[in-house]
Amino acid sequence: MYPLLLIVIFGAIIVASVLAAPRRASIDGFFGGMTAQGRAPGLWTLVLSQVTTWIFARSLMNAAILGYYYGIAGTLAYAAYYGSFLTGGFIVGRLRQQGAMSVQGWLGVRFGAAGNGCYNLVIALRLLSEVFANLLVVGLIFNAVLAGSGTPAILIVAGVGLGYSAWGGLSAALRTDVVQMVVFLAVFGVAFMALVVSPGFDLGAVITAPGTAGAYNGWVLLAVAMLQVFSYPAHDPVMMDRGFIADPDTTRRSFLHAFWISTLCIIGFGFFGIQASLTGAAYEGELIGTWASMFPGWIFGALMISLLISALSTLDSALASAARLVVEELKLAPRSLTGGRMVMLGFMSVGTALTLWGSSTLFDAVAVSGTASMFLTPVLIIGLVMQRRIALWAYLVAFGAAMSGAVAYFGRDWGVFAALLPDAHKYEQLLVICVAVLATGFAAVLAGARRG
Repeated sequence: MYPLLLIVIFGAIIVASVLAAPRRASIDGFFGGMTAQGRAPGLWTLVLSQVTTWIFARSLMNAAILGYYYGIAGTLAYAAYYGSFLTGGFIVGRLRQQGAMSVQGWLGVRFGAAGNGCYNLVIALRLLSEVFANLLVVGLIFNAVLAGSGTPAILIVAGVGLGYSAWGGLSAALRTDVVQMVVFLAVFGVAFMALVVSPGFDLGAVITAPGTAGAYNGWVLLAVAMLQVFSYPAHDPVMMDRGFIADPDTTRRSFLHAFWISTLCIIGFGFFGIQASLTGAAYEGELIGTWASMFPGWIFGALMISLLISALSTLDSALASAARLVVEELKLAPRSLTGGRMVMLGFMSVGTALTLWGSSTLFDAVAVSGTASMFLTPVLIIGLVMQRRIALWAYLVAFGAAMSGAVAYFGRDWGVFAALLPDAHKYEQLLVICVAVLATGFAAVLAGARRG
C-alpha cells in the first residue's frame, strides 16, 4: 500500500473517532462512562470496548513475534493472558457481591492507605507504559512505510487522541472504541482471510509449527501466563473500570464475550508471525519489514491499519483510566472536567516524551507488569474468595516479593540478579521468579490470615 493511502485511511479513522465522541461532556460521563441521558453503556458497547482496549498494538505485535520465534506455543502463551477476561470477570463479581465498587475500595477497607498506595503505584506505571508502548508502535509503523515520518505521526496521534479523550473522558473512550473495533474487525478479517486462502498457507503446518527458535520456551511462557492470569486483570485499570459501570448481569456477559473475541483475534494475528517463520522470512523491524516483503501491498496495509486502530483505541482508554485514578482514587486533582483533562495531559505528555526520548526502560516494564501484579493473587484468593482477614504486614510482604521479582526480571543481567537466577533462557528465569513470588506471597498471607 502506498504510504499516502495508509495515511489517508488512518486519517479517516481518526476523523470518525472524533465525530463519534460525545459533543457535550458531563462529570458522570467523563469519569463513569454514563451516556448523555445518564444511562450505563449497553452490553455490546462494553464488549467492543473491552476487546479493542485489550488487543492493543503492542499485544498484536507480541503475539506475532512470539509466533515467529516459538510457533503455535508462543502464540498460545500470549493468548493465555486473555483468560484474564474470565478471571477478571470473576474478581469483579466477587468485589461487587461484597459491596465494593473498585479494587481500591476493597483494598482500602482492609489495608488502608498503605494498601491502596501499593496498588495505585503499580497501575499508574502500567497506564503510563500503555501510552508509551502504543505510541512507539505508531512510530515504528510510519517509519517502516515512510522513512522519517515516525516522530510526526507520534505527535499527531498523541495530540488527536488527547483531544477527543480530554473532551469526553470515559464516555468518549467507550463510544470511539465501538467505531474503532468495528473497523478493526472488518480490516483484520479481510487480511486474515487473505492469509488463509493464500497458496502457501497450510493450517496443519501452522498449528504444529515450532517457530524459528523451537517451541520449548513458548511452552515455558505458557506456564508463566497460567501463573499470572489470575492477578493480571486486577492490575489493569482499563478492564477493572469497565467492570463497575453497568449492572452485574450485563457486566458478566460482557467479560465472557470479550474473552472469546479477543482470544481469536490474538491467535489470528499470531498466525501471521507463524507464517513468516514457515516461509523462512528474515526477522526485520519487529516483523513490519518482514510482512512488507511477504505480502501484497493491500494485505500489508490492512495489517498496519489494524495495528494503528488498536493503538489509538488503547490510548483513549488509558487516559480515561488515568484521570479516574488520579481524581477519584488518589484525589490529587478536583473532580471536574478541568481536573480530569489536566491529568490526561500529564500522562500523554510524559508517555510521548519517553517515546521520543527513545528509552526502552518503560517498554521493558510492559513485559514485567504481570510479575508486579502477582502480589494480588494470594491477597484476592485468601482475602476475597475465602474471605479471611489479612494482616497489613502480610500484604506488604507479598507486594515486596512481587516488586522484587519484577525488578529481578528487568535487571536479570545485573550481577546481583545474575548470580541468583539460573543460567537459562529469560522465560525460564521468569518462571522461576514467578514461582518464588507466589510461594513467598502465599506463605506471608496465610501466616497473616485469620477468620472474620
